[in-house]
Amino acid sequence: MIAGPPGGRSVEVEQPTAPAPGEDDLHIRNAQLEQQIEELELRLRKRDEQRRAMLHIMSELNETNKRLADQRKAMLHILGDHESDRRRLAKQTESLDNSRRALLHILQDTHQTNQRLSNSRKAMIHIMGDLRETTEAIQRREQELREKQEQLVQAGKLATLGELTTGVAHELNNPLNNIGLFVGNVVDMLEMEVGDKQTILRELRSALQQVRKVTEIISHLRTFGRAARFTREPLPITDVVLRALSLVQEQFRLRQIEVELNFGNDDGLWVVGNAIRLEQVFINLLTNARDALADVEQKRIVIACSTIDDIVELIVRDNGCGIPAGFEERIFDPFFTTKQVGSGTGLGLSITYGIISDHHGTISVTSRAGEGAEFQIHLPLADSTPPLTAGSPS
Repeated sequence: MIAGPPGGRSVEVEQPTAPAPGEDDLHIRNAQLEQQIEELELRLRKRDEQRRAMLHIMSELNETNKRLADQRKAMLHILGDHESDRRRLAKQTESLDNSRRALLHILQDTHQTNQRLSNSRKAMIHIMGDLRETTEAIQRREQELREKQEQLVQAGKLATLGELTTGVAHELNNPLNNIGLFVGNVVDMLEMEVGDKQTILRELRSALQQVRKVTEIISHLRTFGRAARFTREPLPITDVVLRALSLVQEQFRLRQIEVELNFGNDDGLWVVGNAIRLEQVFINLLTNARDALADVEQKRIVIACSTIDDIVELIVRDNGCGIPAGFEERIFDPFFTTKQVGSGTGLGLSITYGIISDHHGTISVTSRAGEGAEFQIHLPLADSTPPLTAGSPS
């Protein structure tokens, strides 16, 4: 629904229900990922079976050692008898023969035991080789999984940019119109030979200021959409929130959504993280809040930021329709969405959850149907606040 002038009537525009470009590729990639996960689980089950086999072998080795101990005791007893029989050789010849036969039997058992030990060692060597191959395969799968997650995050950013295109285009249109107006004034003054030098310079400086604004918006979009290596550095989280808000503020204005910022007087809200990925988190939360306010008359979003001990707490709260009961535990699952078919992929909050986890943080949601939803994010506070230098966010 597109909001009209205050007091006017709203016009409903039916959105196409066709899947967004690239959605089939995402399904295929995720199906491949699920197949790879199943193969990895099969490898893990094989490793568990090998571990149980090794425990069984160790149990047999323990029993063998016990038998060897018993046999050593028997040998000592036989040797004692042999010493006694040497002094009573004439009377105990039969006993000596029996002892000799018992000793031969023990030696045969020892030989068989040595053979079993040799076979057990070979089995252990084979199992260790299989474990090494399994470990290498797991490491390869983990690397592939990380690469797939990177691709998923990048796809989420591009999808977000596509969704924000209309608002950003309108935001660029205003400074471009202003540039045309200022330059037109200068052309008119030069053609009509009116206006002094200071007036012309003032108009040109105003046009240059609008050019800088357009350049800043385009630079922000290019930075956000670029596929960059995941690095972490100390950064003020409030600046990240403001940059995310700047990309959606035009949509909020058109939908008459009021945004309340509550950052308090605390200037120590620094975290260690990746600015672009954290910006994507807040864009996802803000666009979800925007959609939840579609049927609400008084639309309001509150963004609060504060510190609790060594934790930075961020809250994004709306007074929209809320989350249906029983869905809070599933809201961060991949491809789960409460929106209508064709209105969402169900990946936004899943990607958000993964990004926050990569930053060693947590995200949770509390909601009551019809009373809005509140997302709470907790991130570790940076050990120290870097001093502001030229080019640093202020």
